[in-house]
Amino acid sequence: MDAYGHVNNVVYLRYLEEARIDFMFRVAGEAVGSSESEVPEERAPFRAGCVVARHEIDYLKPLFHRYEPVTVETWVTKLNAASATLAYEVKDAGAVYVRAETVIVPYDMEKERPRRLTDGEREFLEGYFDDSSAAPRLR
Repeated sequence: MDAYGHVNNVVYLRYLEEARIDFMFRVAGEAVGSSESEVPEERAPFRAGCVVARHEIDYLKPLFHRYEPVTVETWVTKLNAASATLAYEVKDAGAVYVRAETVIVPYDMEKERPRRLTDGEREFLEGYFDDSSAAPRLR
């Protein structure tokens, strides 16, 4: 919390990080099967590595300290050969507090350089793709 009792702006990045990690590892892992050892490397989403290239956040309404949870909805708005853009809304039943986007880049940890999305990563992300005008947008 900041001095005014609001969720601090940096904390929102943590919320987005937690949602992104859950999405890219737990949800993606469940999409390809329960046992990672049974899934070929080229089909296992994000196992080879991924980094954040960019964040953009619009703070729409202050979120005050409370005990009720908020939800972070996550979807894909853009897919390129070597990057993807994830969109988020941090909200509850009554309000949207933040809209944000993150550009993620698949990364080869051994070679220390960006790589292309694998077929498994692209297939997983396509299942959450929504670039419609109905999807919330940043400016």
